[in-house]
Amino acid sequence: MRLWRWIAVTWMALAGGVALAGDDDAAAGLVVVELFTSQGCSSCPPADAFLHDLAGRDGVLALSLHVDYWDYIGWKDVFGQEKFSKRQKSYARVAGRRSVYTPQMVIQGQDHVVGNHPMDVSDLIAQHGAQDREDVTLRVRREDGEVVIRGAARVAEPMLVQLVQYSPREEVKIKKGENAGNRYVYANVARHWTRLGEWDGKSDLEMRAPLEQGLKAAVIVQRMDDHGIGPIAAAARVD
Repeated sequence: MRLWRWIAVTWMALAGGVALAGDDDAAAGLVVVELFTSQGCSSCPPADAFLHDLAGRDGVLALSLHVDYWDYIGWKDVFGQEKFSKRQKSYARVAGRRSVYTPQMVIQGQDHVVGNHPMDVSDLIAQHGAQDREDVTLRVRREDGEVVIRGAARVAEPMLVQLVQYSPREEVKIKKGENAGNRYVYANVARHWTRLGEWDGKSDLEMRAPLEQGLKAAVIVQRMDDHGIGPIAAAARVD
């Protein structure tokens, strides 16, 4: 039974995500998976390896966000950023949790799961991929070194428009700390995460933002409330 369940979940995860974009736009309707990880965390490498699989799935935007709160134990994560630690803590605060940990994956801005539990992650990806996400449509395209963003919403509510730029592959040899002596290859490492502005959903969304050469990019529209960031309403890669 578990084998058939795995096959069904995997098929649904691969089938998830409906393209909402036009001919000149990047694909939308993605399920966003954020992995909070650290090169100083001995239990993170399996989750980092699993992210390679997720990064290759259709309908999934898998991102590796390296936090900085493990840097004190002997190795400073070369990709670690305070803003990613703050983002993870914001998720915890909204969920009513008092602490954070690595490796952790947050699915579609709302479901939290241990990052090295592949079946749990695949279950959640399949669930979100099967949901109707037509409240917000998002269209993006690359033009003259910038991303052009257009969107429309059926419901007026506060939303945050964000641009994430990421490196599809990074290889690092760890020289100190719990993972000393090992060399790891990381997928979809977030390098820049920019808040482009808020959108009330009442009028059509129109924005532009510069892109850094050599990095891939995606636009994420995320609901907001008084406690912080909430569920992701829409996401699209910038191709």
